Amino acid sequence: MFILMGFAAGALTGVPIGPVNVAVIDAAYRHTYRRAIAVGLGGACADGLYSALGVLGVTPALRAYPSASPIMYAVSGVVLLVYGFLTARSQPVTPAVPAAVDDSVPPPSSAVFARQEMISGFKIGLALIILNPAAIVTWVVIVGIIPQGTTFHGLCFAVGVMCGSFSWFALVAYLTQKGKHMLGDKAAWIPRVIGMALMIYAVYLLAQAVRYVVA
Repeated sequence: MFILMGFAAGALTGVPIGPVNVAVIDAAYRHTYRRAIAVGLGGACADGLYSALGVLGVTPALRAYPSASPIMYAVSGVVLLVYGFLTARSQPVTPAVPAAVDDSVPPPSSAVFARQEMISGFKIGLALIILNPAAIVTWVVIVGIIPQGTTFHGLCFAVGVMCGSFSWFALVAYLTQKGKHMLGDKAAWIPRVIGMALMIYAVYLLAQAVRYVVA
């Protein structure tokens, strides 16, 4: 039951605009579907980590240090504002395979580039959640409303979160890939609109930080 609740929570929390959604769309549009899936996997693992921290007792620490929440919101706001700006200004990338330095040395295989692309995408997805500490506040709130259980149940919930989150990101990657082929050059507006939406969300987080300080 806890795995299913976690799956639902992971999928539903992925629906609102967020950094990993943006990164997945950007990767599918500007790079490849494979890279977008890797970004989503990295984000899902980070979501699972933050939800596990909520289960393992981060809540008392946040209550003991009230100043932690506004700091988290402020850091997330700045990071997402910059990332949203860069996304809005991004242009499609033309894949290229570098030539061999020496004729006697064979060029790197496509498998090597695929692996590098997957690793790079995973790191981006992971970093975007880790560098968005406001996410842990969200997961602390969500964990607080699920039925109480053992630590094992809580970890099962975190595993479900990771699976649900990845399922949503994979769907976003698939839809973006399909939309890119259908829209052609018209798809250039996608990262711009998403980047602007992310900047609006970043301003909201900064406002939340200010509200905490004023209150």
